[in-house]
Amino acid sequence: MANQSDRSTGAGGRGRPRSRSNADGRGAKTSGGKPRIPRPPKIEKRQERSEVTFERVESQDNRPKQSSKRTASSSSRSAGRRPIDVSEVHFAEVNSASADKLRRRLAEAAAAFEAERYKDAERLLVSIQGLSPGAPEVHELLGLSYYRMGNWAKAIDQLEHFHGITNSVEQHPVLADCNRALRRWGRVQELWDELAHVSPGPELVEEGRIVLAGSMADRGNLNEGIKVLEKAPKPKKKPGLHHLRRWYALADLYERVGDNSRARRLFGDIVQHESDFGDAAERAAALG
Repeated sequence: MANQSDRSTGAGGRGRPRSRSNADGRGAKTSGGKPRIPRPPKIEKRQERSEVTFERVESQDNRPKQSSKRTASSSSRSAGRRPIDVSEVHFAEVNSASADKLRRRLAEAAAAFEAERYKDAERLLVSIQGLSPGAPEVHELLGLSYYRMGNWAKAIDQLEHFHGITNSVEQHPVLADCNRALRRWGRVQELWDELAHVSPGPELVEEGRIVLAGSMADRGNLNEGIKVLEKAPKPKKKPGLHHLRRWYALADLYERVGDNSRARRLFGDIVQHESDFGDAAERAAALG
């Protein structure tokens, strides 16, 4: 999520002596030395219980904590949402009556996931797979549930199945995160290469880019991580939240290599566009 700095283990700056929020944090290590990965976003409540929302994983811990003044529409979690109507999920292995029951169970699993009852979500999803193992939506949600529970290997297994069925790269940043936690650096690079080649959208690509840079920082290659983030396209107009997240990760790395002037300037740029973006203002002020 080797030569790691004792100040931080990821591009977002976890492990610092003073409390700071995290623009990346993927695969960061706790004080006990075990890798940890922040949680993916919740599946948001819907008016219709039959609709499950699967989102690209832009973790709550994976960006600076935002104040309560921020609205849901301004959150990076609102970008790239992929709603799925449970009524249209296909369970090929069972008859229509059984399929309806499995759809209701999938809706229950989504509600459990939303409520952060991940073990309940796992139980429901595993029972669905026991009867109908081919639904990609079930693999995806079960993979995200394992991700939140910190079971990287099981998350990888489910999300690789999801990718194999759909050929979608939508969960590649999560897959990269899990492989980063397990220190499978080659696979992190492969997933980034696939994501960059398909280039499904700037928000998702930035998630992958931050993970890649963080994996380099994990190995002590801070300058290589900086290069990865510096090569990203510059915003043509007003920067989006995905740009600010990358700037935060980059500013953190600048500070970690001792380039305080660049770090201060970049934290300041973030504050100029989003005054309540995590602790960017605090960090800019601390750098004088």
